[in-house]
Formats: sequence, structure tokens, C-alpha cells
Amino acid sequence: MYLITLLGNIILMSITILDSHLHKPVYFFLSNLSFLDIWYTSSALTPMLTNFVSGKNTISFSGCATQMYFSLAMGSTECVLLSTMAYDRYVAICNPLRYPIIMNKRACVQIAAGSWMTGCLTALVETVSVLQLSVCGSSIINHFTCEILAVLKLVCVDTSRVQLIMLVISVLLLPMPMLLICVSYAFILSNILRISSVDGGSKAFSTCAAHLTVVVLFYGTALSMYLKPSAVDSQEIDKFMALVYAGLSPMLNPIIYSLRNKEVKVAMKKLLIRNPLCAFSIPQSKS
Repeated sequence: MYLITLLGNIILMSITILDSHLHKPVYFFLSNLSFLDIWYTSSALTPMLTNFVSGKNTISFSGCATQMYFSLAMGSTECVLLSTMAYDRYVAICNPLRYPIIMNKRACVQIAAGSWMTGCLTALVETVSVLQLSVCGSSIINHFTCEILAVLKLVCVDTSRVQLIMLVISVLLLPMPMLLICVSYAFILSNILRISSVDGGSKAFSTCAAHLTVVVLFYGTALSMYLKPSAVDSQEIDKFMALVYAGLSPMLNPIIYSLRNKEVKVAMKKLLIRNPLCAFSIPQSKS
């Protein structure tokens, strides 16, 4: 899964950079998503794979802190980035004539930078808040990674302040972006229903299908982990959802976008044709 994630996202980033036809806002955000998925999966799965190979299941305090920070930062950034991608689709479908003006290069860079800054800053607040707490008794984390909720179970002091901070950040980064996505797609659906042409309506919806699939997969697992009722507390379910969150979603993202997007498939074919490693010359017979 890790190798497929790396290969798929690197290929998707490469074709969006190398093919001039894909120098559009939607693919700019998509390349940001691919770059984010590479970092997110690497921070979560690489130490776990190393432990499988070495047979050791230990991690240093600094390593645990680094892994926790990058996992939170990449996950939080993706929450914001997916909502900006929904806004991009809203402008493209509902305001097509103004789309090049609204989603210009400068605006896209500012939106992407804002997504990364929001994710990195909120992750820093959460990580520092947890690492300041005292751990007593066992130092064994019952999880695949240094997941923040699993680390909190080792703390022997009052965690109400940290839990409040996490709740506020979770509400800001999960329900709020989801609300923006729902509002964007409500306007998109209303606009599609007004399109008289069947082909035009289906084309407009197909441009959003891949993004909707990724949103459902990502937010479904994230909500089940961070905003579930306190009565539902199963460590095994948390582990499974974390594995889906860190491994399955980043692996499926490039597959979903490439299979559902004609422009990406055409660009991929062009890249393979231009690649000299894939070009073979057949010698002509002299007879």
C-alpha cells in the first residue's frame, strides 16, 4: 500500500507539472493533495514498516513527537484543502466566465498557503499541549503509531484542557469545512439541474464525482476517530480507522482522480509516449 501510494501520487504530481494543459487551479490543488498524501503516509507508515522489518517496537520521545506533529499537520491541512477544492469546483461550474479572474494564480497560491499554515499551526498547538503532560506508569502506546488519542491514554494528570483544545480544533477543521463543501455542492447541484443539455449536466457532475468520493472517504474516517461519542471507545476500531485514514485514503486518491478524469488519463498517455524508456524502435527488414 505504501509503495502504491508513493508511485501513484508521484506520477500524479509529475503529470500536473509537466503537462501544460493541466496548469489549471483544480490540478494545482490536486498536486498539493498528492504532495500532502506522500508526507502524511510516510510519517505514519514508514516507522511502522521499519518496526516490522527490524522486529523492534520502540520509538524515541522526539520520534514520537515528530510523528504526531506531521500526522496532525497533514490531516488538518487536507481538511482545509478539500474544502478549497470544493469552492474551486463551485466557481468553475456556477461562475465559469469569471473563473479565470477569481481563481487566478495568485489567489490559488494564497489559498494553498493558507491551508498549509492552518494545518501546521493547529497541529503545533495540539502536539505541544499533549507533550507538556506527564506520563505515568506504562509507556506502551497501544497503537500502530504515536496517535494523539492513544498517547493521551497514558497521561495520569487532568486532560480536560487538552481535550477542550482538541475539540475546538476538531470542530473548526471537520464540521466547518464539511459545511462549506455541502454549501458549495448544493449550489453546484442547483446549477446542474438548470442545465438543459444532458451531456452538459453529466460533464459538470463528472468533474465533481472524484472529489466527492475522496471527501466521503476522508471525512468519514476522520469523524469516526475524532468526533465520535465518548461512550464509543474501542481501541481496535480506532486502530483500524487510523490505518484506513493513513494508508487506504492516500493510496486511493490518485487512483480515483486518474480513473474519473479524462484530462489526467490523456496527460498520462502523453507522458508515457514521450518517455524514452518506454519508446522502442523496431528495426526494418532489408529484404
